[in-house]
Amino acid sequence: MPLFDMPLERLRDYRPDRAEPADFDDFWKRTLTEAEAFDLAAEFTPRDSALAGVEVYDTAFAGWRGHRINAWFLLPRGADGPLPCVVHFIGYGGGRGFPHDHLVWPAAGYAALVVDTRGQGGASPERPGATADPDGGDFAQAPGMMTRGVLDPETYYYRRVFADAARAVDVAAAHPAIDPTRIAVQGASQGGGIAQAVAALRPSVSAALIDVPFLTHFRRAVEITDADPYQEIVRFLTSQRLAEERVFRTLSYFDGVNFAARGTVPALYSVALMDLICPPSTVFAAYNHWTGPKEIAVWPWNGHEGGGGEQRERQLRYLRELWLRD
Repeated sequence: MPLFDMPLERLRDYRPDRAEPADFDDFWKRTLTEAEAFDLAAEFTPRDSALAGVEVYDTAFAGWRGHRINAWFLLPRGADGPLPCVVHFIGYGGGRGFPHDHLVWPAAGYAALVVDTRGQGGASPERPGATADPDGGDFAQAPGMMTRGVLDPETYYYRRVFADAARAVDVAAAHPAIDPTRIAVQGASQGGGIAQAVAALRPSVSAALIDVPFLTHFRRAVEITDADPYQEIVRFLTSQRLAEERVFRTLSYFDGVNFAARGTVPALYSVALMDLICPPSTVFAAYNHWTGPKEIAVWPWNGHEGGGGEQRERQLRYLRELWLRD
């Protein structure tokens, strides 16, 4: 696995111009307004998961167009509230899995809301999902989710995903066991890209933990890596040869670089310099545009696994310092 991208010294200064549509803010304001027209109707059904130290709730709420989004809600058993909460988003292709997959945050004394990504997890035996995507789009797509509805930002798959994720923050903030002033969004890869977007769409969150984020600096990503999932876009364009302008116009509404430029909350990023899936220059492009307080952990010898357990420990210490200070 080579060091295929820019040297670290250049990466730290890499702040490319943003390809941003003039109506970016209006588009997302309208999107969230449409999503919020539906009552959250959050349901928390107790589940016996044989976890002595954690209360588990099988959770559902209304996302985009009122579609039911599934999640796990975990509380440290017997803890005095209101508690901080980490809203966790899932990597590409996976679902919410099982409650015992997500014990690190309750072990730290925090609640956790683990949010399914609509339409994903159907082929993941270790992390199955439980949420459909009723809006499949009306045009052919490459296998995977990256090109579903990609010819129009109104129909693009990640419009629904980001709206669902913003609503998940609302679910956490409204729960009586949660302190709404201490909510962090967190994820890696696709989950990191979602967390990055939601931190801009819901600036009321108190922190963003963004690991090796996907869905960021699309144009550069598809030009320098031949790895999936970005290659789904390339394969689409090899057959839809006249669609390039429409595709990249749509993607500009969902590019993490544009969301990062609106990120004002404290953020802890991570990047891996041998990451072929989310190239380091795409991560630094977003990080260097982030306007709020920020730190980045650089893992020189790692691929898309990033910092693994070491990064998670950094996150735990980061939140402890942030929330104790607050």
